[in-house]
Amino acid sequence: MVKKLLLIFVILAVIVTVLFFALSGNASKTADAKTIQVEKGTIVDKALAVGQIEPRQESSVKSKISGIVKKIYVEVGDYVKIGDPLIDVAPNPTPIEFATAKRNVEIYEVAFENTRLEFERFKTLLEKELISDQEFESKRAAYRESELRLQLAQEQLDLIQSGKTQIADLKVDNIIKSQVNGMVLQRLVEVGDPVVPLTSYQAGTELMTLAYMEDLIFKGTVDEIDVGKLAVDMIANIKVGALPKDTVRGEVQRISPKARQEQGSTVFEVEIKLTDIGDNLLRAGYSANADIIVNKKEDILVIPERLIEFVNDTAYVETHDTLGDTTRLSIEVGLSDGIKIEVLSGLSEGDMLVERPPREIE
Repeated sequence: MVKKLLLIFVILAVIVTVLFFALSGNASKTADAKTIQVEKGTIVDKALAVGQIEPRQESSVKSKISGIVKKIYVEVGDYVKIGDPLIDVAPNPTPIEFATAKRNVEIYEVAFENTRLEFERFKTLLEKELISDQEFESKRAAYRESELRLQLAQEQLDLIQSGKTQIADLKVDNIIKSQVNGMVLQRLVEVGDPVVPLTSYQAGTELMTLAYMEDLIFKGTVDEIDVGKLAVDMIANIKVGALPKDTVRGEVQRISPKARQEQGSTVFEVEIKLTDIGDNLLRAGYSANADIIVNKKEDILVIPERLIEFVNDTAYVETHDTLGDTTRLSIEVGLSDGIKIEVLSGLSEGDMLVERPPREIE
C-alpha cells in the first residue's frame, strides 16, 4: 500500500513539473511578443516595368547619291529645322563611270542632231504635201525620243560631276537637308567616309540619326504575371536612373498583345507617354523603372501582412486586450501590396494585434 502511494506521488510530481515548465514557456513567449496597433493608411497595388526613355520617333539620314562626305554642317546635340543642311556628299565616280557618262552624252548628241535634221526635212515635205501626216508623226516621235535620251544622259553626267541636277519638278542636290525638326542624336560618318546611296535594292549608308526630343516615351517590359492587370491610360510613376531624386509621371499608351522571351522569362512590351517631366532634362537611352498604378486605396484599415495566418481561405490574427488576454480571430482582407494588407471586417481602428517572435531553429 505504501509503495502504491509513493508511486502515485511520484507520478503527480512529474505531471506538475511538466505543466509548470510548459506554462512558464508559453508565458515567456507571450511576454516576448510585440503588439501592433490597427491603423488607417494607404495601399497601392503596382506593376513594375523595366526599360528606358526613348524618343517616340527617330529618323535616319541617308543619301540618294553615292560619293564621299565632303562637309558636315551639324554636330551631335544640335537642334535642326526642316530644310537645314546636314551633310555635303561630293560625287566620287570611278574613271570608267565618268568616261562612260561623258561618252554617252556625246553619242546621244550626235544621234539627236541627226534626228533633228531629219525631222526638219520631214517637216518641209509635209508642208509640200509630199508625205502623209502619219509619216510625219512617226518622225516627230523619233525626234522627241532622241531628245529625251540626250537629256537623260546629260542628267546622269551632271550627277556624276557635281551631284546636282533638275529632273522635272524634282531637284536633286548633293547637300542633304533635314526632313524633320529635332536634335542630332548620332553622327555616324566623318569627313572623307564613302557613302552608299539609298535605292530600292540597298539600304544605303546611315549618316545621322535625328529625333524630336520634346516627345519622349518610356519603353519597357512587364512580366507576364502582371500584364493581365494593366490597361491603357493607367498612371505610372517613373524613376530614371540618372535622376534618383525625381519622379516622372506618365500614362500607359500601349500594351503589346504578344509576349517575347527575355533571359528565360516571358515579358510583354509596354509604352508609356510622359505627361510631366518637371524641370528634368531627359536624354534618349536613360534607363528607368516604371511603377504602373493598378489599384490604390486611401484611408482604409491596414495591418502588416506578416501578422496573418492563412488557413485554407480564412485569415486569422491574434488580438491582445487591455487585460492581457490573447484571442484568435478570423478577419476578411482585401487589397495587398505584399507588405501591408487591407482589413475589410473583423477588426477596428486601435485594436492591438500580437506579433509573435520568430521561431527558433533547434
